[in-house]
Amino acid sequence: MLTRFSWFFAVVALISSPAMAAGKNELALQAFRDAGAGSYIDASYGYAVFPSIGKAGLIVGGAHGKGAVYREGTVIGNSTMTQVSLGLQFGGQVYKQIIFFEDARSMREFTSGEFEFNGQAAAVALNSGASAAISTGGGGRVSVTAANGESAEVDSAGFVDGMAVFTLSQGGFMVEVSIGGQKFSYDPL
Repeated sequence: MLTRFSWFFAVVALISSPAMAAGKNELALQAFRDAGAGSYIDASYGYAVFPSIGKAGLIVGGAHGKGAVYREGTVIGNSTMTQVSLGLQFGGQVYKQIIFFEDARSMREFTSGEFEFNGQAAAVALNSGASAAISTGGGGRVSVTAANGESAEVDSAGFVDGMAVFTLSQGGFMVEVSIGGQKFSYDPL
């Protein structure tokens, strides 16, 4: 006979299974498409998607989330994001994040081991109800060659050092929101 603890561990194992994680990644990708990031998803060399990042802070803050890294629409590895911050901040929030790689060099930089965004890094906050094209503020378009060799044009202002970062809020309230100081680990499949 299964005890309550056995049921609990069985449910936790099911929820944390690779199939459940893959489903969350696909739902997050669809949410970013719905918010207007479809051209980046289709044109980028690759991307890392984090379906749920939790962030909380009261002077000292922290954030954590797990995701998957894709090249040509295929998962090639897993990534974990951690962030510790100090400064004027309070509250908590949960959000989705996606990092687009403009080319093989930027993807190599991210997947080389321990990658960290510097304090100057910024993300474009998308509205999940948006249906218009993304404006990343700045103008111009750039041709991006995907891993499969196909080219497409996307807004050039979104790429900084070969990467573009977008977030979608899932709820909560936080006075401070930044991606500076985010550290990523990468584990290939």
